[in-house]
Parts: sequence; structure tokens; C-alpha cells
Amino acid sequence: MKVLVASNIAKEAIELLKAEGMEVDVRADISEEELKEVIKDYDALIVRSKPKVTREIIERGEKLKIIGRAGVGVDNIDVDAATERGIIVVNAPGGNTISTAELTMGLIISAARKIPQADRSVKEGKWERKKFEGLELRGKTLGIIGLGRIGFEVAKRAKSFEMRVIAYDPYISPERAKSIGVELVSFDYLIENSDIITVHVPKTKETEKMISYEEFRKMKDNVIIVNCARGGIVDEDALYEALKSGKVYMAALDVYEKEPPNFNHPLFKLENVITTPHIGASTKEAQKSVGMIIARDIINLYKGLPVINAVNLPSLKPEDFEYLMPYITLAEKMGKIASARLGGNFKEVKITYRGKLANKDTAYVARALLKGLLETILGANINLVSSMPIAKQRGIRIEESRIESTDSYESLLEVEVKGEKSISLAGTSFGRDDYRIIRIDRYKVDFVPRGHYIISLHEDKPGVIGRVGTLFGQYNINIAGMIVGRYGDKPGGVQLMLLLVDDPPTEEVLEKMVKLDGIIDATYIYL
Repeated sequence: MKVLVASNIAKEAIELLKAEGMEVDVRADISEEELKEVIKDYDALIVRSKPKVTREIIERGEKLKIIGRAGVGVDNIDVDAATERGIIVVNAPGGNTISTAELTMGLIISAARKIPQADRSVKEGKWERKKFEGLELRGKTLGIIGLGRIGFEVAKRAKSFEMRVIAYDPYISPERAKSIGVELVSFDYLIENSDIITVHVPKTKETEKMISYEEFRKMKDNVIIVNCARGGIVDEDALYEALKSGKVYMAALDVYEKEPPNFNHPLFKLENVITTPHIGASTKEAQKSVGMIIARDIINLYKGLPVINAVNLPSLKPEDFEYLMPYITLAEKMGKIASARLGGNFKEVKITYRGKLANKDTAYVARALLKGLLETILGANINLVSSMPIAKQRGIRIEESRIESTDSYESLLEVEVKGEKSISLAGTSFGRDDYRIIRIDRYKVDFVPRGHYIISLHEDKPGVIGRVGTLFGQYNINIAGMIVGRYGDKPGGVQLMLLLVDDPPTEEVLEKMVKLDGIIDATYIYL
């Protein structure tokens, strides 16, 4: 097996690959143009954040079987193109957990004690002891937004400093938080009561600028803000105003809305801002860890063993591949619908496989469902391998059952998801590209979950659908298809409406839709 290492990775990882009898070429400074020319000769490719692995590069990889990203994200890899060609894409989730948690604690201490500013002062020949009077961490309240792997490790370390630790994460079980002495609270409570706030969530539509002008107004005076997660979660313009006004005592940033950042931004002119160049994963140990994770997955593939950290679909039995593929896709879409309708709040998942599907190895169907459920919470880094353990880690109860008979279909996939509310869905397939959802809750439907959809409940009375059509027309949103599911044979009651639209609606449109006479709710989802 011939491996091209196109970025700098730990030498131990390279040595491990060679020890397994692989031919390894290291070209850490290779350009994308050069990569296009040589990729045809390699079975495996390892990259970090560069070079970008485009569709063209992937299509030229005649022998390519696996692409490894020695890091967490896969933004620089065209995963869809790789999947289409049967190439496995792997990354290294968790490889930088400790390094990022330790940097967070380092930045918290540096901000509380003004260490970088004091260092500069002494090197300038000054002796300004009074100027650098700081704050103790003992007794302070640390608010952690996101209690995933990194947030969990930060909490453990903060407790050793005798801090009170509170966290906002609606997807973590109270039992897991309690295991390290962390109190789960609402977002508003955390914002209003924390002395130090640190962010550890992925950047998604929901988390972008989740800390902005209004949140800063609600905070305690002299709060400390730390962001080692992703740029853009903290609104940089709002942060500047809060720092300038004195509302925020100190900010410590390792990530920025744009990287490299605009160094002319006034944030970089303030004395009460500590900045580092996205070094959360930049430790020898973390780089060794991510390199070894990728190397071991390449070795597993070479030996015909399961690949542990696949981002796209791992190998299936050839005889099951064609049959299960549409159900894997269907399950993920059902998970997305359920998560959107429940607002990401769920604790129990029940999956029933009926008919021929009941006799198949459905492990990846379940994983795909969980991936769809968790993706809106965790972002695109969730994959088919990690979805099951992460769900269990978060205290989500998963129940699977099999019934070999079914009334009208060869196979049927039924899903029920419960939280404060619940939703059930059923779907089937008539071929690889013909998968359909045939029921949502008690409403019979029949649609292919692909495109921009709005799912809504409304009162079954004249004029409701017309008012929706008029509203969308006013905003130049074309309705490409509509399905109305009625429960029972008589008019009245509540109906389900599915709208397929050519363009996503704005929040303003959805808000106005819900205010229309007869409309009960409305949820937008891209499938």
C-alpha cells in the first residue's frame, strides 16, 4: 500500500505505517496542482488543513482507497466526491481534547492575572506591580457553554481550582454533569451569573453569534470571556464594545471570525485582549495523537479490519450494500426531521425494523438516524462511527426491535423519538434512489425527503392554505410541492402540511407564517 503524506504529521505515525510494510512518501509542502499530478499513484492520502482535496484530485486518484485528515474537521476534503468513488474519509475526533482544554485553562489564568501584559511591561523595562493586580479563580463561577469532550475536561480542571462550575448544554444528561460536580443551568442563567464564560460548542446556524450585544448587556460587570472553539460564536464587534466600555474585564481568543483575522480590527488594539493564533491543537502530544489515529485507521483498512473514525459510510457487506443504502439515507433524513421538530430536545429513541429489513445487519441504519438527530446539535463533525457512542455518552436511550412481518411493504423503518415532546415517523424504499417517508405522527404522507421543506400543523378549515400561499408569494418564495396529511375521514381537527420550496425561508417569513390564522407551528429543514 502506497501512502502520500501531504502535510506535516508526527514522525511516530509515519514510522508506524512503515513498520506495517507500507511505502510512505512525505511531501509536506506539495501544492494542489502537484497533488493532481501524483495522486494517481497512491492508495492513501494524509492531509491536515492543507492542501485542499478537491473533487478533481479525488477523481484523479485511480487507486485511492482512504483519505485521512489529521485533525477534527474535514472542511478541506470533498467528502461527497470521495463517497461517490467509494473512498473512505477518516478524521481524528478527540485527538486534541486535552490540548484545547489545557489552553483554555491557560487563557483563563492569563486573563485573570494579566500575565501577557505583565510580561510585555517587564520586557519594556517597566516595573508596574499595581497596574497588574489580578483576580483569583477560587470562588469564582465558571460558565461553560457546551459540555462535550473539551468542555467536560475544562470543567474537571476548573474544579481543582475550587471554582463553582455551571454549564449550559441541553443535550447532556444531568447525571454526566453531576459526575464531576457541574450544575446544568439555562443559557440566560449562565450569561447572567458567570464570572468567567468559556465557549466549547461547534459553529452552526444556531450558535453563530450566540454571544452578542444583548448577551453582553446581561452579563456581570468585569466578566472574562474565553473562546477556543470557533470564531464567530462570540460576535467580535459586540465584544469590542463590551471590552471598550469596561463591561468585560478581559477577553482571551484563540479563534476568529476570519482566519487569519483582520489585524486592523480594533480588538487587536485593546490592552485587555489576549490573542493566540488558533493553537488549541498545537501540542506535540496532540499532533502525535491525531497522526497515530489516522495511521491506525489506514493500517486497519490495509488489514481488512473495521475503520474506526470514518466520516463517510464505512464498508458494508457487498450483499447488503445495495439494499441498505436507501434505508441508511432515509434514517438520517428522519433523524433530521425529528430533531428539527423537537428543537433538538430528545432523550429516547425507538427504532423498529419490519419485513425484510428486520433480517439485515442494520447497525448503520441506527447510526445514520442518530447522526441526523445529533447533527443539528454538534455540527458536521458527527459521523456514522461516532454517533452511537456520543448518543450513549449523552444519556440517550436507544431501543431497537425487529418484526419480520409487515402489512403493505417489503420493508418498513419506523422511528419514535421522545423528549419533552415526541414524534414518530415511518418510511420505506422502492430502490436505491427511491426512499420515502410515508407517515409523520398519525398523518399519512408520501414524499421523498430531499430539498427545502417546511413542516407545519394547521387547523383544518377553509382559507388556511391560501393564506400561506399568499404570504410566500409576497416574499417571492416559490412553492414547488405541497402535501397535506389529514387524520381521519372527516373535516376539522388538525392537519399536517409539508411545503417543498425552491429557496429557504427567512426567520421573518416563518414568524409571519405562524401568526397566520389557523397555523399552529412551522419548522424549516433542509433535507
